[in-house]
Amino acid sequence: MPLSGGDVTEGVVRVGDTVRRPLRAHSPAVHGLLRHLESVGFEAPRVLGVDEGGREILSWVPGEAALRPLAPHVVTEGALEGVARLLRGYHEAVAGYVAPDGAPWESEASNLDGAPEIIGHCDVTPENVVFRDGVPVALIDFDLARPTTRLYDVVTALRHWAPIADPADRDALLYRADVGRRLRVFCDAYGLDREERRQVLPAARVRFERSYLAMESKARRGGGWARIWQGGAGPRIRRAQDWLERHWDELDARLS
Repeated sequence: MPLSGGDVTEGVVRVGDTVRRPLRAHSPAVHGLLRHLESVGFEAPRVLGVDEGGREILSWVPGEAALRPLAPHVVTEGALEGVARLLRGYHEAVAGYVAPDGAPWESEASNLDGAPEIIGHCDVTPENVVFRDGVPVALIDFDLARPTTRLYDVVTALRHWAPIADPADRDALLYRADVGRRLRVFCDAYGLDREERRQVLPAARVRFERSYLAMESKARRGGGWARIWQGGAGPRIRRAQDWLERHWDELDARLS
């Protein structure tokens, strides 16, 4: 059964209690990460092998991904806190993981300045968070995982969960969201200290610009990235940048 929700990776299907996905250049690096997560007990897809069609076999994570349009339970402050704690748990789970030298992570990806601290998920969108009984319990789709900083993962999650976006581009239930409050709630639940909070908005500003350039470059290769770009990803990023600048002082005050 083809799976909905993903934008980039094509040919993803569910077969029984497994998910089959085309192997890509960075699959060995992602498999190493997933095996580490299994070893430390963090809930994520498990690597089960490769099938006769040359597709990777991953375990199916039971529950429901937060597909769009978002359900009411997905946009509550309780869910927001849960996602923040889940991301913090992931960062703690990978803190001791050292990837093999030369691991082929996703290329042409954006990052913040500074040395990588962890292997980040880098795509904690609602579609990649699994809920059970209204609680976020697992992360899926590690295709964009790569060496990065904790702050990059945080601002990427906030881009989608606060959300740092023009109201016209938000999910209907978040159209009138108090983004400043939601930023504060997320940062409280994750555990960012005062100095780290001061870096959130500058990091979001840098991330927007670099993500725009990275996505534009990937779109030239065609496939899923081209569809996303043709669907208006570039203008959405520019609108989000403009919205962030217009509301900077208000958001900064709520974070402080």
